[in-house]
Amino acid sequence: MNLVNFNPFKELDSWLNTYNQSLATGGQKGSSDWQPRVDITENEEAFVIKAELAGVPKDDIKVSLDNNILSISGERKSEIEDKKHHRIERFYGSFSRSFSLPENVNANAIKAENRDGVLILSLPKVEPEKQVKQIEIH
Repeated sequence: MNLVNFNPFKELDSWLNTYNQSLATGGQKGSSDWQPRVDITENEEAFVIKAELAGVPKDDIKVSLDNNILSISGERKSEIEDKKHHRIERFYGSFSRSFSLPENVNANAIKAENRDGVLILSLPKVEPEKQVKQIEIH
């Protein structure tokens, strides 16, 4: 009887490497390959959205607003070359995140800044318009 050394993590590690490599080489999995982590905070003046986009040039990021839906999309291009890789854990490919905005956001004053790989969106608040209307009786 031969004894075989068994490493229970070897097969899992191999599977994870294969999975990560398929993501890194742009394997299409629908509308987006990954989603950046996002923090949303609020203070007296504004809502602030911070999205981790390290390695994504600002020219490859698109921020849009349509019907009170704020969308952040873009692509992190793969740096994978034909070399032996020991581990690939970063995600590559297209991404997209969308958020419904509250009524009290001033859409005309939204500011975007890309600082140290973090996209920072400042969404200033406004007082909601009062919908009081006098109706004349005839």
